[in-house]
Amino acid sequence: MCDPMLMPGMLHLLRLAGKRGRGNAMAKSSVPSIFSPRRRAARQARAIALGRRTETTQWLLDEMRHDLAERIAFMQLEPEHRLDLECDEERPIQGGPYDLITSVALLDTVNDLPGALIHARCALAEGGVFIAQLIGAGSLPILRQIMLAADGDRPAARIHPQVDNRAATALLERAGFARQVVDSVTLKASYRSLDRLLDDLREQGLNSALLSPAPYLGKAGLARTREAFDSLKDSEGRVTETFEILTLTGWR
Repeated sequence: MCDPMLMPGMLHLLRLAGKRGRGNAMAKSSVPSIFSPRRRAARQARAIALGRRTETTQWLLDEMRHDLAERIAFMQLEPEHRLDLECDEERPIQGGPYDLITSVALLDTVNDLPGALIHARCALAEGGVFIAQLIGAGSLPILRQIMLAADGDRPAARIHPQVDNRAATALLERAGFARQVVDSVTLKASYRSLDRLLDDLREQGLNSALLSPAPYLGKAGLARTREAFDSLKDSEGRVTETFEILTLTGWR
């Protein structure tokens, strides 16, 4: 299940998907603006530039891309017309119909996820396949925990809303896919410091893309986050963080 703090947003997504599935026209203004396309593009550009200047790795994204390639090979897909989504302005996809549409670490930061799924389905040829990987619910529990400790009685929105398996399946179904499969894999990484964890997220373009930036922590708040992080270290002086990767597969 989703984190209880995130349930209102997820319920809105499901209600919106249900209304779309019934064929009711939804005004664009009814879609909540949670993410900033400008901030999302900026964080991706910074990650690419950083990767060119240094020897930083995008291990999580590389793992997702490798898993995607294995899935395509296992399914024996040999598409003549394929599209790899590198950006999504949440509008109809041009150039179709496609035999295969893929997306990696993109759709978890769009404002209109139900609409984006509908656009992907509409751009597929009959029998075409859509495969999207995103960072799902259950990710970054340590970071969430220490941010709550830092904010105290007035927690701020510092981590993205996340989709779980059940919600993802419902969204695919209500977007009109003929068949839907959602599965997840858990990846773990250990860090010696909070700064290294945050740097890792930035280097991979996975830092915040929220429309409204959270309030600045300040020196006292930052000290509390580091203290909370250090209190969780194991005998080797490391803290293990979790990333839950969802893979959504749908057929037209």
